[in-house]
Amino acid sequence: MARRIAAGAAYGGGSIGLLGAAAVGVLLAEVQLAKRQVGGGIAPVPPSADGRYGVAFTGPAEPLRLGLLGDSTAAGQGVRRAGQTPGALLASGLAAVSERPVDLRNVALPGARSDDLERQVSLLLADPARTPDVCVIMIGANDVTHRMPATQSVRCLTTAVRRLRTAGAEVVVGTCPDLGTIEPVYQPLRWLARRVSRQLAAAQTIGAVEQGGRTVSLGDLLGPEFEENPRELFGPDNYHPSAEGYATAAMAVLPTLCAVLGLWPESDRLDGARREDMLPVAEAASQAAKEAGTEVTGARAPWALLKHRRRRRLPASTEPHPHPHPHPEPGGSTRLDHRLGTDADGTPRHAWVRRPGGPPRE
Repeated sequence: MARRIAAGAAYGGGSIGLLGAAAVGVLLAEVQLAKRQVGGGIAPVPPSADGRYGVAFTGPAEPLRLGLLGDSTAAGQGVRRAGQTPGALLASGLAAVSERPVDLRNVALPGARSDDLERQVSLLLADPARTPDVCVIMIGANDVTHRMPATQSVRCLTTAVRRLRTAGAEVVVGTCPDLGTIEPVYQPLRWLARRVSRQLAAAQTIGAVEQGGRTVSLGDLLGPEFEENPRELFGPDNYHPSAEGYATAAMAVLPTLCAVLGLWPESDRLDGARREDMLPVAEAASQAAKEAGTEVTGARAPWALLKHRRRRRLPASTEPHPHPHPHPEPGGSTRLDHRLGTDADGTPRHAWVRRPGGPPRE
């Protein structure tokens, strides 16, 4: 199905239905019930996190420019502090790894579907002097909930990736999250939401990789955490991630974000112990859609690398470290840890720590 969707997007095919007509009537009651419960709380307007991160690293090198595009997840809806948004977490993490300042510009729009990416890309590329070095796109959930044709969704995404790559920016796509993890969604709608989400995520991967981008599967945002801890990892509206959820997502995207800029100490060499492989791009996309946090990057057509770069954050009891270690030991490996502490009022705060030595953390 993912291959059919991607082919339809590339060659102008029409809508490819993901639902059988007989299933629609069975699910109508479940849909109405989910609509009444999802969003029952109030999701705050996402705070603006635009600006410069890593000012302590100011030096002769120009700041890296990071662009963020997509929907409410990219915008950070569901949290109240700028530092808790995925853009801020990614920018501060990128600054810690590169030891350079990072200028963040977030043009994501809550409620956006993939057809809004054209506008968002135009905003980022309006000033040729400020073309981003790397962009992160997080999109797809609203395409599913608003029943946007999958071929149109993927076509819009691939066009956005192609425009950004043509302008000289590297691109990392966080694919459609698994809507089957939303707590108020019951069976059989939960099963259907998961199936449709994964099909779209796989098709997004095929389209983005073919245009020179890399993808990270967001899946259930990410791993089993959302299903096991929905009260902790979802925000007050039971739909958008909380600060904990966004930190978990950022930990999955950051290694790929650094790798695409040549900053991550691990190469694209495959590690069999971590179940990494070179597969046909469609098969790699399908595998990635099933396991959140999986990276897919193009190799030589029609092959793609399936990578697992994800790092887990440290336990909540660990105090945050104010600065990254500036000088890794020669010849040693380096890992980036996300440390989580709390302010006096209990609000989570985050710090990225680059640590020399030791094996990569799973």
